[in-house]
Amino acid sequence: MASSVPTLGHLLRALRSRNGWTLKQMSDHSGIPVSTLSKVEHDRLTLTYDKLQQLSQRLGMRMSELFVEDGATGSQTTKVVTARRSIGDMEHSVRVETPNYDYRYLCTELRQKRMVPVLTTIRAKSVEQFGEYVRHAGEEYVYVVKGSIVVHTEFYDPVTLCEGQSIYIDASMGHAYVTADDCAEAVVLGVMSSPDDELMQELLNIHNDQVNANKNAPTGVRKKG
Repeated sequence: MASSVPTLGHLLRALRSRNGWTLKQMSDHSGIPVSTLSKVEHDRLTLTYDKLQQLSQRLGMRMSELFVEDGATGSQTTKVVTARRSIGDMEHSVRVETPNYDYRYLCTELRQKRMVPVLTTIRAKSVEQFGEYVRHAGEEYVYVVKGSIVVHTEFYDPVTLCEGQSIYIDASMGHAYVTADDCAEAVVLGVMSSPDDELMQELLNIHNDQVNANKNAPTGVRKKG
């Protein structure tokens, strides 16, 4: 029986199939080499944020559409969804890399989620390196899985969280997560929630801003993705 949790490769194959394209035609439309697309479709390679953005722009899609399976929308006339479930793991996560974070989005096949779960590796070491605070609709919960972080928010003093500690915030308040002084890299499990069905797209737009900010920074302060 086929897995109920599609990978990015599964989603790209479905997209190509819907359009009746060969890999070569998909490459011509997206500008991504055939060899790269083939590796992604066989789950041997993921795409960086830049490539995901290029793919969606060249195909005339919203980037959030790359994270969901066709035909998974269900009824658009009701907000009540029952008996849904999705099993998430690293193997089937969708990876998005930015200068500050390495995101692993989980349970990406579910549309109209009111919660977006994501496992995040934090690399930024200071607010100056992080840049502008992030703001988005809804609320956000973060649990420290590995390492330690400093949580900076718009209206509160910074707070340090160690493994096993967590924080729940109003996500419309400016916020930034950076590693603590004694930590080179930290891993956190975050859950973002919002009544807005476009939360996933809003998060992807934030990633785009982070990537562009890094590109426009002076060479000496840029980070490797």
